[in-house]
Amino acid sequence: MRFGGFMIDMDGTVYKGGVPIPGAVGFISDLKARGIPFVFLTNNSAHGRRFYLQKLESLGFDVTIDNILTSTIATIRFLKTNRPGKTVYPVAVPQVVEELREAGLPVVDRDPDIVLLTFDTTVTYAKINDAYHFLMQGAELIATHPDDLCPTEDSYDIDIGPFIRMFEQMCGKEAVIIGKPNRLMLEMAAGEMGVDPADTVMVGDRLYTDIEMAMRAGTQSILVLSGETSLQMLDGYGKQPTAILGSVAEIPSLIDRV
Repeated sequence: MRFGGFMIDMDGTVYKGGVPIPGAVGFISDLKARGIPFVFLTNNSAHGRRFYLQKLESLGFDVTIDNILTSTIATIRFLKTNRPGKTVYPVAVPQVVEELREAGLPVVDRDPDIVLLTFDTTVTYAKINDAYHFLMQGAELIATHPDDLCPTEDSYDIDIGPFIRMFEQMCGKEAVIIGKPNRLMLEMAAGEMGVDPADTVMVGDRLYTDIEMAMRAGTQSILVLSGETSLQMLDGYGKQPTAILGSVAEIPSLIDRV
């Protein structure tokens, strides 16, 4: 394996809810000591990037905001590059709506060009109904990520995936999905680290987002069994990660062995 840089999932990989995975803080410290660049990738779009910085710091991780790439930030970059000037109706928490505005996106309440679905923990019937009508009137459907569930300390909460399918079915549209497993996030992270994507490693606990993104991008991957995926689930996946480990705590030893 080549360890030019690491893309690291957060939920289920370095923490679960508000509890760090044992050995995860030491793993990040080890990467910094070796001079290996890393970027945390999260599909969770229920919060802004500063929220994740504060959370990681509170859990003991030595990171900066430049070490964090959320699906919201990736979506903002996609919209500014590929949909310049298009108006956006976000189904999002207030913090994320403000992040969109601060980035210069034209956020509107009526007649948008785009309905943007995020992991909105403040979702209401009014938001859902407005989004439906805007889509039926011709707005494009874009989603930050496809996850069905979001991990908590001891369980899982419903995420954005069921809402995507609902709008696709009701409106006869196919959503443009920006986050994992879209290789776009991986390529953005590799660019920020100044590393060829082929020399990077994606580390995560989910087959259909983390590992699938690495497969689509042709990069290396490490599946950790500290979160959602079991070995039985891997058997049914039909694809093989580059490595399978119990948790990120085992990665420094893997680097030493290679």
